[in-house]
Amino acid sequence: MVAASFEVHRLGEVDSTNDWVLAAARAGAPDRTVAVAEFQRRGRGRLDRRWEAPAGSALLCSVLLRVPLVPEDRQLATVAVGLAAVEAVRATSGATAGLKWPNDLVAGARKFGGILAESDGRVDDEGAAALVVGLGVNLSYPGPPEAGGTSLLDASGRLVDRDALLSAYLSALELRAAALVDPPAREAMVRDYLDALVTVGQEVRVEQAAASFVGVATGITDRGHLVVATGDGLRVVTAGDVVHLRAASEPQEPPE
Repeated sequence: MVAASFEVHRLGEVDSTNDWVLAAARAGAPDRTVAVAEFQRRGRGRLDRRWEAPAGSALLCSVLLRVPLVPEDRQLATVAVGLAAVEAVRATSGATAGLKWPNDLVAGARKFGGILAESDGRVDDEGAAALVVGLGVNLSYPGPPEAGGTSLLDASGRLVDRDALLSAYLSALELRAAALVDPPAREAMVRDYLDALVTVGQEVRVEQAAASFVGVATGITDRGHLVVATGDGLRVVTAGDVVHLRAASEPQEPPE
């Protein structure tokens, strides 16, 4: 059963669920509006990368969160969705799932899902931004061979029912989304994120628009941003691609 606070719209074929919910948000759709699609013609991830999956082979959904988060805190919406997705995957498939910063769901070193958060830039009279957070989870299709991805079927040996995963995800998200506006719960959520984040402890290459650098991911900030130790000191990464190079030879403590 889907959590009662969500209004779920089931769609056949759309350009993308994020686009559908963004349009609904501009038309005044309420908080917790959800779109779920069988197939996306123009599914995408970060940096406009294509997300391709045959019809019915993945959970493809987007949720509208109207929450009073300043732009610097909006990574926390991805944190909430990522944790809810990991909890739902573990509950329905038994797969050992984790999160790769900033927005990938992984089993071991292989990606089986991704998150894309967007905003239409509008803020309502109460200061709440309309954030649309999309989630794609490969149920049976691992993606093109060259991508090196996996699916929940491959990771767990179990074909997960899409509606069961959706229900578990929205139930978990109900609690995680509430934490966005509750400071003590938000702190606890960030701690849970640190536990789920497989990037921490890895030597990484951070690729940004202007440059790239290598260091060891040592922790996260209270806004969900990645902290990387380099030869020049600690750097806080708010955006960029992160490539895992190898596990750091010696574990390092997260910064205080």
